[in-house]
Amino acid sequence: MQARFSTIFQSLQVRNYRLFASGQLIKLIGVWMMFIAQDWLVLELSDDSATALGVVVALQFTPVLLLTLISGRLADRYDKRMLLFIANAFWTVLSLAMSLLVVTGLVQLWHVFVFAALLGTANAVETPVRQAFVSELVGTRLLPNALSLNAAVFNSARIVGPAVAGLAIAAFDVGPVFMVTALSSIAPLVTVVQMRSSELHRAPLPPREERAAATVMDGLRYVGRRADLLLPMVVMSVIGMSLFNFQLTLAALAKTVFNTGAASFGLLSTTLAVGALIGALAGTGRRSRPSVWLVLGSAIACAIFGTLVGLAPTYWMVVALLPPTGFFMVYFAQAANQRVQLGTDAAFRGRVMALWVLVFLGTNPVGAPLIGWVAETFGAGVSIWAGGLVSLVTALLALAWQLRRDGARVRFRILPMPRFYVTEV
Repeated sequence: MQARFSTIFQSLQVRNYRLFASGQLIKLIGVWMMFIAQDWLVLELSDDSATALGVVVALQFTPVLLLTLISGRLADRYDKRMLLFIANAFWTVLSLAMSLLVVTGLVQLWHVFVFAALLGTANAVETPVRQAFVSELVGTRLLPNALSLNAAVFNSARIVGPAVAGLAIAAFDVGPVFMVTALSSIAPLVTVVQMRSSELHRAPLPPREERAAATVMDGLRYVGRRADLLLPMVVMSVIGMSLFNFQLTLAALAKTVFNTGAASFGLLSTTLAVGALIGALAGTGRRSRPSVWLVLGSAIACAIFGTLVGLAPTYWMVVALLPPTGFFMVYFAQAANQRVQLGTDAAFRGRVMALWVLVFLGTNPVGAPLIGWVAETFGAGVSIWAGGLVSLVTALLALAWQLRRDGARVRFRILPMPRFYVTEV
């Protein structure tokens, strides 16, 4: 048991990664608290409009759609550690400004829209750089474990953040929650400064001429030539757009379908995150690149459980279905992430991971307004199960394509029924 425990958390033995993970955990707890408070604030300011909630989510992720590929190019050209510091500093300033508006009672709906768009800009720069920076923290040998622990950190924050936010909103309203978010965003700034550059696993930056020649189109062409990278990205883009909108749909489900309060909404987000955390930890023992079959199998399971969540008739049935949904969401996303990152040459990693972030997060601006409109017009449950069905069809089509490409066939064999004989004794 002790050996297994040390294997799960072996990347934490690296000092720089330990600093990185602790700073991210503190920040992300605050971020998830902010997401819950922001969603609740939008519903209050818009008279429970799911469409307004969809607009906020779209504004939050539109910069990812527009800027992520450029950020990936920056990650391949400049010091990733410095880029992380700049992006997180921008995030901190924005969070402080927004918290002051909320605490003073001056906040209006358009303030939330602007805030979401600006935070999305910081996120568009920070996320691909952070994804590519992990390999410099631990090296190739520990990279699968570190990526899984990143997902565990993210989902641990999803457990703690919504649960605390739901209780805090019920007790103190949304203002203090935004203030905590602003303070927690300082943690990554401190930990990045404390890292030791001499212990980073980084190759020297290429000459200035080569860095200038590193274009976004080169990265796109690189992925276009690699079917093993392209398939998980395509599947992730569709599932991310149609099903990974629980930030929006669970808020609408809790408030408009089951008529519950902020604490119950927090419980839905927490149960989803519990399953997601287990899914992340399940991948920490992985030592090699995941197979395409693992990626597609987990995508199919994710789509099935997502569909069942939308069809569930009661609040407590939704609570019961969210943990396995969260498990397969993260297990699929993490397996796809590892398949992409471990199959990419170091010279292209920043641009490829930027494209990954684009399909993982950048599809939200396309899907969120549509999902919000479906939720408001036909009900939040419909918006969830419809997204689940679209995801399931996509995963099955991808499976069929991969089977055909490999020349494999799925064979079903009917086993003969066992025969039983009665003899006299």
